[in-house]
Amino acid sequence: MDRLWPVDGAATAADLEDFYRYPATPDRPWVRVNFVSSLDGAVAVDGSSRGLSDPADRSVLTLLRDLADVMLVGAGTALVEGYQGLRSTAARRERRARLGLTGVPPVAVVSGSAAVPPDSPLLTSTEIPPIVLTCAAAPAQRRRALAEAGAEVVLAGDGGVDLRAALDALARRGLRRVVCEGGPTLFGHLVDADLVDELCLSLAPVLAGGDAGRIARGPLPRSPLPMRLAGVLHADSLLLLRYRRTGS
Repeated sequence: MDRLWPVDGAATAADLEDFYRYPATPDRPWVRVNFVSSLDGAVAVDGSSRGLSDPADRSVLTLLRDLADVMLVGAGTALVEGYQGLRSTAARRERRARLGLTGVPPVAVVSGSAAVPPDSPLLTSTEIPPIVLTCAAAPAQRRRALAEAGAEVVLAGDGGVDLRAALDALARRGLRRVVCEGGPTLFGHLVDADLVDELCLSLAPVLAGGDAGRIARGPLPRSPLPMRLAGVLHADSLLLLRYRRTGS
């Protein structure tokens, strides 16, 4: 396990890049899930994760996106959180070029019903078309409208999205370094399908109370997925935890 050290001061940009590095040449989809939670387990405040995040957490979020080949997100979370495409900033271009990565990571949206509005910022405010991972049961009219709006529509499954097939479809496009940003339902289904390689969890130093949900919600897996603590950072009272699948 890496030692506990601060994000600011002792940790340089190179330190953080090394701390959060993916396997050098993944030969299969490597799924990293990133979440922020309150100390008492709330995944949101007033319906959004923004109330739990702070500048250090957002800085790490930017880094995780820069290190990835693709951002994976559920349609509900993308709409609630106002997702749009990533921008090709000078800092992002420099970092990705230095690390041997190209372009801007596309957003891959999981929606079994293809329920992504064609006028969503995911399609209207982006430099690279999003990928909509859906299934054959999704209404053909919705799939057609998304394709006409510029999305790459990928069928992965029949009656619902087969996440393993969806990840394989991304891998065939060279998108193996996956950062999943939720939401809880998508994370829960990834756990159920045993597809989670890594969890990056920011623990915000607040007690949120209320009735907010947990970071994973979905089918009960056959058995809990064992993870090992791979590293800990802190920025003042914010804890940044990194867990990896046992044996990886």
